[in-house]
Amino acid sequence: MRLCSLFLSLITLSANVFAQPANWNDLRQQANGQTVYFNAWGGDPAVNSYLDWAGVQVKEHYGITLKMVRLADAAEAVKRILNESAAGRKTSGSVDLLWVNGENFHALKRAGLLAEDWAETLPNWRYVDVQKPVREDFSQPVDGAEAPWGSAQLMLIGDKQRSTSFPRSAEALLTFAKEHPGKVSYPRPPDFTGTAFIEQLLIVLTDDPQALRQPPDPATFDKVTAPLWRYLDQLHPYLWRAGKAFPPTPARMDRMLADSELLLSVTFNPAHVDNLIARHQLPATARAFGFERGMLGNVHFVAIPANAKSKAAAMVVANFLMSPAAQIRKADPAVWGDPTILDAKLLPAPLNHQLAEHVPDSLEPVPFLAEPHAAWVAAIEKAWLTRYGSR
Repeated sequence: MRLCSLFLSLITLSANVFAQPANWNDLRQQANGQTVYFNAWGGDPAVNSYLDWAGVQVKEHYGITLKMVRLADAAEAVKRILNESAAGRKTSGSVDLLWVNGENFHALKRAGLLAEDWAETLPNWRYVDVQKPVREDFSQPVDGAEAPWGSAQLMLIGDKQRSTSFPRSAEALLTFAKEHPGKVSYPRPPDFTGTAFIEQLLIVLTDDPQALRQPPDPATFDKVTAPLWRYLDQLHPYLWRAGKAFPPTPARMDRMLADSELLLSVTFNPAHVDNLIARHQLPATARAFGFERGMLGNVHFVAIPANAKSKAAAMVVANFLMSPAAQIRKADPAVWGDPTILDAKLLPAPLNHQLAEHVPDSLEPVPFLAEPHAAWVAAIEKAWLTRYGSR
């Protein structure tokens, strides 16, 4: 009852702080009674539990039935949407709301298969932190075709009890590895976090960062990436197993850090360290940290296909996912620990304080660095595997 009362007070307060668009009530009336087929990655129990909770809330408060379609990869839903378009299915599509970003978003947007110009019309957009990359996805304009609902940032993990100071730059990381040979590594690309780590190094090392905003140009690729390969050639001999093998996943690195096999791990969730501490998998002296210039960050979005059957209800669900109530619950490490996309300064004091309570104690905030254009992912992975994959 206490949680229910808290949720109701959050909903009421957030609804009254800012005036809503004139057509919002009409949209809510259209949404009432609709079913939203929400296609989302289903690989994490905490995420699944959170979205089950969201389904209960939108049913209770908006009369919307949320049907979760749990995916191993968003590409499954993208392929279905593309096939429906090829078959001429312009309405009543099988997907109403899709957790999507990066390459899959670009594929659908280029094909004209997403509803556009709706995200910033939602009432809860007023709370969004526009200093985060909420208007672009892998360097491509969103154009209102996606609504943000969470953020992530690449971070390194260390233990203050075992490391008197943490490396705050690529150059300092190289020095740290030389001082502690065999105690540093990163996940083997194409692991998502491993590739993100390579992108992070490329961003801070390249002499031409603007080139990363566009797809790789074969004519300049070698020049743009040369500082990265020079750096890795220097770094690898000092890594775990002399850079001839790499941990397969960040989870494996977490265990190696806990066992003192490594001094650093890596994560794409700044709250991850608090989760590990709470589960007694890392000591309370563990910390998430990053480079002073910033760390690669991104935002995860939900999109509405152009042929969605329940567009009104999908918009209401997207608005709910951006609400202070939903964001506060999602940010709680005991629930999920997914960082918010809201600007706490825009919230009234009670909500501001609720959100602040879920900022991870172990986190040392660093600036966001925007991701390169999506096409760099495949290009970087291929080049890395060519150079280091067979060693």
